[in-house]
Amino acid sequence: MVLAIRVALKVVPGSTREGIAGWLGDALKVRVRAPAEAGRANEAVLRVVAAALELPLHSVRIASGGSSPKKILEIDDLDLATVRARIDALAR
Repeated sequence: MVLAIRVALKVVPGSTREGIAGWLGDALKVRVRAPAEAGRANEAVLRVVAAALELPLHSVRIASGGSSPKKILEIDDLDLATVRARIDALAR
């Protein structure tokens, strides 16, 4: 059985720094250098989140909000507690 969770994102495209900025309430704030055009920022978001969570790229996907800075990300094979722990570990 594949476990899939959904996480709210707040994406900042065109940022000078790329990476996960931490939690903004219940949403994960993600900065990417790519501009918000032709899906480039979305691709960068998937790459950044997958790397931060130590997952293969195919385990993360945008479930909704493809053209909005507010997105819902679907993540396979991790529970929410593990996602939170891995993100919190990045901030240390």
